[in-house]
Amino acid sequence: LDNLFSNLTNQFVQPVWRVALWSVAYSTVLAVAVFGNLIVIWVILAHRRMRTVTNYFLLNLAFSDMSMAAFNTLINFVYAAHGDWYFGEVYCRFHNFFPVTAVFASIYSMTVIAIDRYMAIIHPLKPRLSAKATTAIIVIIWSLAVALAFPLCYYSTTRVLPRRTICYVAWPRKAEDLSCEMTVLVYALPLVAMAITYTVVGITLWGGVIPGDTSDNYHGQLRAKRKVVKMMIIVVVTFALCWLPYHVYFIVTGLNKDLSKWKYIQQVYLSVLWLAMSSTMYNPIIYCCLNSRFRAGFKRVFRWCPFIHSSRYDELELQNRGLRPGCQSSVCTSILSKDKSVRGNKELFNSKNL
Repeated sequence: LDNLFSNLTNQFVQPVWRVALWSVAYSTVLAVAVFGNLIVIWVILAHRRMRTVTNYFLLNLAFSDMSMAAFNTLINFVYAAHGDWYFGEVYCRFHNFFPVTAVFASIYSMTVIAIDRYMAIIHPLKPRLSAKATTAIIVIIWSLAVALAFPLCYYSTTRVLPRRTICYVAWPRKAEDLSCEMTVLVYALPLVAMAITYTVVGITLWGGVIPGDTSDNYHGQLRAKRKVVKMMIIVVVTFALCWLPYHVYFIVTGLNKDLSKWKYIQQVYLSVLWLAMSSTMYNPIIYCCLNSRFRAGFKRVFRWCPFIHSSRYDELELQNRGLRPGCQSSVCTSILSKDKSVRGNKELFNSKNL
């Protein structure tokens, strides 16, 4: 810690124009992430048709992303930009504790979705997760996340220096060792598991025959399953790319302490931090672009905009169609697609006869 506290001046002061630019960048992440994920949560909770196993895990993912954006994005930026901790010891503990909790909940929600997609496609005849099992898994994910991140809360503290206050984690052993372990648990391990899972699923969907799918609606089911898997792969890849520079930064700076004295290290850190925090805002955009039901929900929210048009088809996308409890999602999608096609043809015929 002697090296950490050797420089008692605040070397992180930067020009006002640079702080202003970074402020706009971080504020954009905050606004898009909080508002976008709130819409995702509303779409799932307000429409019975959206209350599926996969969507409940997406809801958990949206909640963790929204929470991290709301509680940590601007605080992280202010501390990184000024190098001075203004928020007290209690929030210092929360500041170090909650991001790890939220990231753990996010990535392991994605991991469970990958396993659920694997079971639905590779073993379609086996029972799916029930509502109780889904709730239990979400509770377990958050419990493990809290347990994993608790040491960060316990060892966090503040120290008042002559010209600034710092918030840090006073580990009882070398911080770089724990940094590597944390990277494995909340990044590398789940990503490897998802890579293997989606590789098997992708080979089955794009290069083979889906087990159990021998009905007349085979091609409709195949397209529906491909869309879901494609969307989730993009979500996972986006998360991985956003957080990779962040983890590399801490591993490299942990191994080479002299890098902390580099002239541009603050700008590098602000960049990798912004990229990591921005991971919280991309998922709603991905859902809106690649899923017609989420897109219909976003259209309903933004229907006041002059360039957004919510059609009758968009309203039908979110309506509960009275599906049978045992109906498989892909089968239901195919049936509903046919129903919409027939309905559209009837409306076109009626309009021509008016």
